[in-house]
Amino acid sequence: MTHDTVSVWITADQLLRNHPALAAAEAAVSRANIRVVLLESHTRLTQHWYQRKKLVLLLSALRHYADDLRGAGYVVDHREVNGFADGLREHLAQTGSTRLVVMASAEYAQWQLQQSLVDALALPVEILPNTQFLVGSFDPIPNPTPGKRYVMENFYRAMRREFGVLLDSRGEPEGGRWNFDAENRKPLPKQLDPPAPPIFAPDAATQAVMAKVDALPDMIGSTADFAYAVTHAQAAHALDQFITERLPLFGDYEDAMRADNATLYHSILSPYLNIGLLEPLQLIRAAEAAYRAGHAPLNAVEGFVRQIIGWREFMYWQYWRLMPDLLRANAWQATQPLPEFFWDGQTDMRCMQHVITRAIDTGYSHHIERLMIVSNFCTLAGITPGEVNNWFLACYIDAYDWVMPPNVIGMGLNADGGIIGTKPYIASAAYINRMSDYCGGCRFNHKQRSGADACPFNVLYWNFLLTHETQLRANPRFGPAVLGLRRIESDERAAIRADAARLLEEYRARR
Repeated sequence: MTHDTVSVWITADQLLRNHPALAAAEAAVSRANIRVVLLESHTRLTQHWYQRKKLVLLLSALRHYADDLRGAGYVVDHREVNGFADGLREHLAQTGSTRLVVMASAEYAQWQLQQSLVDALALPVEILPNTQFLVGSFDPIPNPTPGKRYVMENFYRAMRREFGVLLDSRGEPEGGRWNFDAENRKPLPKQLDPPAPPIFAPDAATQAVMAKVDALPDMIGSTADFAYAVTHAQAAHALDQFITERLPLFGDYEDAMRADNATLYHSILSPYLNIGLLEPLQLIRAAEAAYRAGHAPLNAVEGFVRQIIGWREFMYWQYWRLMPDLLRANAWQATQPLPEFFWDGQTDMRCMQHVITRAIDTGYSHHIERLMIVSNFCTLAGITPGEVNNWFLACYIDAYDWVMPPNVIGMGLNADGGIIGTKPYIASAAYINRMSDYCGGCRFNHKQRSGADACPFNVLYWNFLLTHETQLRANPRFGPAVLGLRRIESDERAAIRADAARLLEEYRARR
């Protein structure tokens, strides 16, 4: 080992217990000669109208991480700066480090910044592979063909085989099937009362962060009632509680929605997974152990595992395959602006009012509400994909650039031309009524598809089918749905189109 000083830059979304940049630095110098730099960039914090609870989570977790590193014997330089590049220059000038080590960012723009440091800083910069995703060590589809569609199910099966997840003694899928999604679409019975996720009371460090975030202008929501985990130990407790109390019924009701309960049986672990307080295999092995112990049924465990090793990894893989062009995708030629009610929840659509208000207040709504309520509406209403993507980035506590474009622009809006998803995820009010209690008490009629009392989801759904009938018929997975247009006479078609035009004009006027 040399006596040089090595700096390690760790960002607020890379708070791993075993960070590869720290390991690389320790292979070269003693721990006493490592300077860990943690930066809070004002420019980055104010890049969007961010969810205040997300900012509290990031900054509080970063500060607790700094304390943990100091307790482990590292010298930590935690500073508030205007921008990352300037902050690094100040740190390096003061420490006299001869080398900078970082882990590659999961986000395209941040990765570009890291690449620019190689030329901008007058010392060697080592950028290590990102270890927060399993595809960093195994690529199920090496050298993909540009423009070719790859199905997530095949990706998912390859990942399970590679990492030995839910396989029997012969190396085949447990239960004889790879996917139990067909069993996981039950509406939630009224008598069920799902246990709430754990609440973590803010300590002094978190309260100080809350005060800082409260002072930031033009952000989303409030820091009030912040109760998320901010340490590895708290996140591990949240994982244990999910496995024990909610995983057994997660599968059956993962698609269900209810007005009086935002979380149901969902894990609420993505905020921690996305910043390194938890890691993918940690979640997967815990769920798998619950199945082996007879604590959770296979449909629940497989459904949860598929979210982690299937959907999450597939989104990340597609992001790096399709960026930066993905941000400009608009296959359905959507041009409608985002309605004003997306920022205050003031709409007569009960489902949209509940989901949007929750997102603003808590930073959370589960995946079906994001896909089949918010994204579904935006697809049907023809809202510009970039505006929808920015809204998701602003409002959700687990939103990052690597996940929102593929999930929102690709999967949710099908704006990428079907590269990520095989069909548009659109539905009328019949689906919402079947899977939730939102339609009860709503001022709109979920059975009507035209007229002043018709649910906007119905009006916009049938208008979307009429507008894009030729294109939809060409999709083998969606074609059958278009056959319903045969039962709509010309006068009702005209009424649907007129009602849709009226709705869209109202949304524009309320901006």
